[in-house]
Amino acid sequence: MNYILISPYYPANFQPFAHRLKEAGVNVLGIGEEPYNQLGSELQNSLTEYYRVNNLEDVDEVKRAVAFLFYKHGPIDRIESNNEHWLELDAQLREQFNVYGNKSDDLKKVKYKSEMKKLFKKAGVPVVEGRVVKTKEELSKAIDELGLPVIAKPDNGVGSAATFKLDSEEAVHLFEEEWGEAQVYFLEPFVEGGVLCTFDGLVDQKGNIVFQTSFTYNVPTLELVNGQLDMAYVIQKEIDPKLETYGKAIVKAFGMKERFFHIEFFQLENGDYVALEYNNRLAGGYTVDMYNFAYSIDLFEQYASLVAGEEFKESDAENKFCVGVTQRDAYEYKHDTDAIYERFGDCVKFAQRIPEAFAKLQGNQFYAIVADSQEEVDDIIRFVHERKH
Repeated sequence: MNYILISPYYPANFQPFAHRLKEAGVNVLGIGEEPYNQLGSELQNSLTEYYRVNNLEDVDEVKRAVAFLFYKHGPIDRIESNNEHWLELDAQLREQFNVYGNKSDDLKKVKYKSEMKKLFKKAGVPVVEGRVVKTKEELSKAIDELGLPVIAKPDNGVGSAATFKLDSEEAVHLFEEEWGEAQVYFLEPFVEGGVLCTFDGLVDQKGNIVFQTSFTYNVPTLELVNGQLDMAYVIQKEIDPKLETYGKAIVKAFGMKERFFHIEFFQLENGDYVALEYNNRLAGGYTVDMYNFAYSIDLFEQYASLVAGEEFKESDAENKFCVGVTQRDAYEYKHDTDAIYERFGDCVKFAQRIPEAFAKLQGNQFYAIVADSQEEVDDIIRFVHERKH
């Protein structure tokens, strides 16, 4: 089996995809921008061949790379990055070379917020009603219908990028000036008091969920960025049955196969949920590592098993909470890394700097710490976030 990994080097914590695929007997071929000697010996040893391109954004250059690897190694069975940024590139390459998996047309339902809403409704899952707006006239009409405050985000966009909270006439005018009708936006009412949470997992080649989990944020991502707040999110030991029911219905409606999924919800004050967004990939950052810590599992290995046609193997260990908690360089905290290790000992699974590209959203220093109870979770967050002043 020939498997092309797009960008095998970055992000660094995704490099185990290459290692585990090779261990599963897969012929792993890499295409990326980094020079070969930058990959390091472990990644070099996991790749049968590495083709360096000048720019992964140059689709024609990447297609030439795939064509070369096809010519040299035979038909390609998989092309994958597991990375939000390259999902469209992956799909275009699969289409060009007739490779298993999502093609460009299949991505429409996971790229556009408006299309996601249709499938959420089809799955019988509550949503917040939204409006697509292309002009200032449509924006004005949508605000009249929905009322303020609303959240405005690109209909085809990633995460909280270019997202605005419109809570006054002044905010609307500022948005209009910045927007300039340059792209299609999606408007939906702002959910007061909602807790941002997820239903995440992995589906096999038949579309069956073989792994599922959920995590909860301390604050919604838009507020996190705008306020430069301290971030914490927690992998849950158990999934709320109502959230699980909604999540499974959505996974069935989207009909994906041999993929990770990351579905975002707001939990309302009445305990119900509204579906926000379906992401056809792993949650970003160090979240996959946190899943592994919480459930004593190696999801890189389990994914490789599925690709190779083997069964998913569940862990026998008892689930734990895993807290992802960050500190920002702009603030002075009472407790540094040494103090955190001293307080929580072996429960600290790692401490890492966050890449600059994600620092504005998440913070600069990241800790993954496991816990057995909600009380321990609260104590971890309080201790790490406690400031000097």
